[in-house]
Amino acid sequence: MATDKVKLLGYVFSPFSRRVEWALKLKGIDYEYVEEDIFNKSPLLLQLNPVRKKVPVLVHGNEVVSESFTILEYIDETWKQNPLLPQDPYARAISRFWANFTEEKVLDAGFTALICSTGEQQEKALKSTIEALEHIEGDLTGKKILGGESIGYLDIAMGWISYWLPIWEEVGSRQVLEPSKFPATISWINKILSHPVIKDNLPPRDKAVAYFHGRRNFKTSGKT
Repeated sequence: MATDKVKLLGYVFSPFSRRVEWALKLKGIDYEYVEEDIFNKSPLLLQLNPVRKKVPVLVHGNEVVSESFTILEYIDETWKQNPLLPQDPYARAISRFWANFTEEKVLDAGFTALICSTGEQQEKALKSTIEALEHIEGDLTGKKILGGESIGYLDIAMGWISYWLPIWEEVGSRQVLEPSKFPATISWINKILSHPVIKDNLPPRDKAVAYFHGRRNFKTSGKT
């Protein structure tokens, strides 16, 4: 089964798609990448993911898996080389906790604060984002890589912080990752961005900035 063909439906500016690509590349898995237009969804995407209608979607032989965290675990359980999740059950549970915490408390609030809002709503979302990052800073202190000696599940799950969050800061004209306040996080970001699998598999920064400027202009214009 592990030798069946692999296809990934993704989107160039999606951190969710990129984390799946990082996992596939870390595992050394050959795959076909299909770029989706998330604003004009293809019949293939709607057929493969009729419930969420979102990327990423992984197709492995006859199996179809959606939702990036679910895909990461599927990849790790199907291809045993270069394990992503820790072997210890408690360590695995902690990794899942921080991955979910970051998704719910940092990504959602950060996107709202820097891309989707202005005024009082923006200030509230910024406060929530910074408070959540303070918890992560405490957990990161003294660590170079969250997965241990090598990059792992949690580094991949949280890796969007290293690239997307600074872009959102630029677009939203607000700073969240103040170096003096988040030295451990900044150190981890530099380590992640220097990893060849990460740095060689990121969207062009200028195009990403332009894309998210467009998203912010749309989101804050009052249109739905």
